Amino acid sequence: MTASHSDSLVVLFGATAGAYGAKLGSDERELILLVWQVVDLHSKKVGTLHKSLVKADNLDLSDQCREVSGLTPEGLGKAEPLDRVLQQFSQLVSSDLKVLGRSSYTLCSDGQLLIRQVLHPETSKKNFLLSDCFYSFYDLRKEFHTCYPSSAAVKDQTIKTMAEYLGLGTDEAEEDFGVWQVKTMVAIIFSMLSEDHAFTEPETVKYKYETGPCSKSETVDSETVIRARGLPWQSSDQDIARFFKGLNIAKGGVALCLNSQGRRNGEALVRFVNSEQRDLALERHKHHMGSRYIEVYKATGEEFLKIAGGTSNEVAQFLSKENQVIIRMRGLPFTATQEDVLGFLGPECPVTGGKEGLLFVKYPDGRPTGDAFVLFSCEEYAQNALKKHKEILGKRYIELFRSTAAEVQQVLNRYMSTPLIPTLPTPIIPVIPPAYTIATGSIRDCVRLRGLPYTAGIDDILEFMGDATGDIKPHGVHMVLNQQGRPSGDAFIQMKSADKAFMVAQKCHKKMMKDRYVEVFQCSGEEMNFVLMGGTLNRSGLSPPPCKLPCLSPPAYAAFQTAAVIPAEAAALYQPQALLPTTRTPQASAAAPPTVTYYPAQAAQLYMNYTAYYPSPPVSPTTVGYLAAPPGAVAAAATATHTPILPQPGALVRMQGLPYNTGMKEILSFFQGYQLQADSILMLYNFSGQPSGEALVTFPSLDLAKKAVAERNGQLLGSRCVQLYLV
Repeated sequence: MTASHSDSLVVLFGATAGAYGAKLGSDERELILLVWQVVDLHSKKVGTLHKSLVKADNLDLSDQCREVSGLTPEGLGKAEPLDRVLQQFSQLVSSDLKVLGRSSYTLCSDGQLLIRQVLHPETSKKNFLLSDCFYSFYDLRKEFHTCYPSSAAVKDQTIKTMAEYLGLGTDEAEEDFGVWQVKTMVAIIFSMLSEDHAFTEPETVKYKYETGPCSKSETVDSETVIRARGLPWQSSDQDIARFFKGLNIAKGGVALCLNSQGRRNGEALVRFVNSEQRDLALERHKHHMGSRYIEVYKATGEEFLKIAGGTSNEVAQFLSKENQVIIRMRGLPFTATQEDVLGFLGPECPVTGGKEGLLFVKYPDGRPTGDAFVLFSCEEYAQNALKKHKEILGKRYIELFRSTAAEVQQVLNRYMSTPLIPTLPTPIIPVIPPAYTIATGSIRDCVRLRGLPYTAGIDDILEFMGDATGDIKPHGVHMVLNQQGRPSGDAFIQMKSADKAFMVAQKCHKKMMKDRYVEVFQCSGEEMNFVLMGGTLNRSGLSPPPCKLPCLSPPAYAAFQTAAVIPAEAAALYQPQALLPTTRTPQASAAAPPTVTYYPAQAAQLYMNYTAYYPSPPVSPTTVGYLAAPPGAVAAAATATHTPILPQPGALVRMQGLPYNTGMKEILSFFQGYQLQADSILMLYNFSGQPSGEALVTFPSLDLAKKAVAERNGQLLGSRCVQLYLV
């Protein structure tokens, strides 16, 4: 039994099969030794000193462990496993307390590591519970510094330095490993008691992670936040809290990160109650969650608020019901009502507050996205709901999975602030991004990265390059995609000079990124240009790109026209809106200029520009974004090209909910009888190059478009119900 003001301490010391001292627990090695003794704080009597070996699953001891402890695998092989040792610990402590005539106790350890970084994580992984006494303990180093303020800083204290400060004449060599440490800790405690020191404020370990909302107006200390990377995509906030078991996470402090499609990207930001807990979390870098190792890095409070913070009163009210289990529903019919969702879930999983426990995610104009969040009061109801994963509602199967308060905020922030396609009643024109200038000469001021992990993004590359990121030209990172629009494992980076490129190639060649080593080669802008335009660069030399781009200047591939080229397919998008006409330089100059400016020449894949990448979009050449523009921008664009703006006849209809394998043939068949041509259809893709499930269709007249929406809206294409909207 424990109490906040205990009459006894149990002095506890332990060791693992790996690192010792300040790195205890940082290598995930198992506990192999526990030594303890009961101390009566009033009578200053002690109980029996107990030493127990622990049989680890892996008996391969580190060299440091062998040297410091003197233990051997043979001796540990005869010991009891950890769960049995902890049972014996409880029994022996209770027995010693009876002898001393005491009833309550609190643990006292040398620092935080044994309790927080060894016992809690190991027992969590082995799926057995620690008794209540391990959730409250005294840190002898902190207590010592409180009693003796002139002693060394807490982080610099050890049992030996504390003993030396007090002038205790103990000889470490005379005692067994662990026994000397406990006897010395007891002697230190008696010295503190003689100074009338009181043990009144123990350290605490949270029993469970508490969920809760976070407001963007909050102040979050950057010294309390970490980024965890490499998480299984299905991880919940509770899984992440379990990974950091033993450390105190702030209420609502787990924020799962989403990608541009609103799906989890394997990262999370975690906020701890103080910087001390954050520093301990950083020591769990590359610890395992199941079979995957998790990377842990420092992050900032600003990053946390960007993901977890919210401003919506509706969301705040939804999340105000604390200690609820949150389930996310995805794929709902756009016509689904609250009654439909409650009926789908059924009486076996009642929603907290009925309709008040439902939150539908909508675009700014009120259109449903097909997502919703649901609150359940207990784990049992949530589990019953998860059993309905991929069951049918209407004509669509519904996905259900665990969610978090931070994910609710993030999803609502994403949809409410940046709609996929702007719906403002302003003219829409194609906006050409700033020109990216690529040197085409032989100056070797670029580097090529080969063998990147396919999950690597620009942030990973910037981190990989370290201090050299300051020498990258603006918009100088270019990811190379394959024919399917997926990362090829290659990237090119433009540096500020050939010397900088040389230094990066020397410093980063065969350096590890995640679990792969990356090759880094110095190259020229011309070589980079060839590969970005579809050519190949290998040991045999350069193979020029195929002549597919209308802006290409055969037979010399180094020169590209500088005029903006707008895809012909885009002409069908805009009815009375303005369109910049296609222009083309009839013939390239025979002598290649020192630099080349290029723009996209076709929009076979249209990436909607609703997320910001640094320093450039992860595709090369750059993509076209279609953004709402004021009337003045239309006139300015026309003036800049010295050509008239061409109106386009017809009306535009947006299709949502398409099967991801839908092609133009299926859409033409869906609209059979509406006088459509293949070039009237534009498929939309996301930033990963994957179909977004949407398309834009231009009809010959507004009346025909209205008729199509009236007659075909809600009809099936394949197995999915398609929604139609006039744009």
